[in-house]
Amino acid sequence: MTPRPFALLLFALCWRAPPAYADAPAQVAIDVGHSLAAPGAKSASGETEFSFNLRQAQWLQQALTHDGIGTRLIGAAGDMVRLTDRTAQASQAKLFVSVHHDSVQPQYLPEADRFHGYSVFVSRKNPYPDQSLACARHVAQALQAAGERPTLHHAEPIPGENRPLADAALGVYWFDDLVVLKTARQPALLVEHGVIVNAREEARLKRPEVEKKLARAVADGLRQCLPLIQ
Repeated sequence: MTPRPFALLLFALCWRAPPAYADAPAQVAIDVGHSLAAPGAKSASGETEFSFNLRQAQWLQQALTHDGIGTRLIGAAGDMVRLTDRTAQASQAKLFVSVHHDSVQPQYLPEADRFHGYSVFVSRKNPYPDQSLACARHVAQALQAAGERPTLHHAEPIPGENRPLADAALGVYWFDDLVVLKTARQPALLVEHGVIVNAREEARLKRPEVEKKLARAVADGLRQCLPLIQ
């Protein structure tokens, strides 16, 4: 059926082109760590790490948007399995941040309640290791200013850990072969927000006011480091 001329005229008068900034690249790509098929660590109560990561990534997106910083949320549907697909989707962003929650080695699970705190990882195989490290430090400083403390258990010289500390005071590690960090085309960092196999830490991290506080701190750190990225 051919549209009536009046309908076409009305459409022409009412239609407005989308704003020019709609297709502008986001400044920060926020990667929701893990997926529904590979959900990551299981918390003390049995909740998947992916569910923690999704909530925290959404809080972070909200905090950055409040600051006027454009974002792109990657992996929120839970159907993204290939890690290189995540960094490919983020290729136009200035900064890549992967949102995670932490666990411990299997032999420590019976005493998991003694592990707590955040950690931040960067890779020397990233194209911009110095800028990645600078951003990680800004984020760690903001987390500490918010009352958080780092966990250093990833530096323990045992299989599965033994990660070199880039900044022990701030809880920043080198993890050179983390795929999302080394294949990112921009400065990149991965934030472990807390140890969810610790029952007390899990309960704290599930509180919306804590999630919001952590997101605000990470957003503050990212906002401080964005001007450093060329």
